[in-house]
Amino acid sequence: MWDLFLSAFITLFVVIDPPGCAPIYAGLVKGASTRQSTAMAVRATFIATLILLVFALFGENLLNALHIELNSFRIAGGIMLFVIAMDMVFEKRTQRREERAEKIREDHVEDVSVFPMAMPMIAGPGSIATIMLLTARAHGTEQTLIVLAAMVAVLALTLVALIAAGPLMKLLGTRVEAVITRLLGVLLAALAAQYVLDGIKAVLG
Repeated sequence: MWDLFLSAFITLFVVIDPPGCAPIYAGLVKGASTRQSTAMAVRATFIATLILLVFALFGENLLNALHIELNSFRIAGGIMLFVIAMDMVFEKRTQRREERAEKIREDHVEDVSVFPMAMPMIAGPGSIATIMLLTARAHGTEQTLIVLAAMVAVLALTLVALIAAGPLMKLLGTRVEAVITRLLGVLLAALAAQYVLDGIKAVLG
């Protein structure tokens, strides 16, 4: 069971990417007080948790209602994660996040907890697809609870990263953050390829 928790934790950590969210959040809340930035971080994480929980518990029923087979979703989700991984390796994902953050600043939107933090930065298409795939592969209530526990653990780390975003970026620096993002991207690419292979094997088998 520990192996399942660790696997789910690593997968979600790579997709949600708390270290990558931190610098973007720091830029979004620049000028806000510590109390305001902390409140928005808590709110963003809470909303993202609710979104991912809904898809984790009811995502498969939604697929059935749309007549989409789980193996098809597994393959599509794997391809989507692979694209995200390539963006991370070549720093395109960070660039898009920064552009989105700049747009929000230009629009003078003060509360960034719902958009863009909760969605799409934390509970984006990649993390939604991932939590659905992980819960679909879980057998029984116990394994499902383990996957959900891993999700909560990652989101708790995300909350910590957002709250400590300013000091964290001063400590790490942009170069270290870029290296971490690329390493996570390589790992995510391998995990995405495994999802696609699992889906293809299930279809052919």
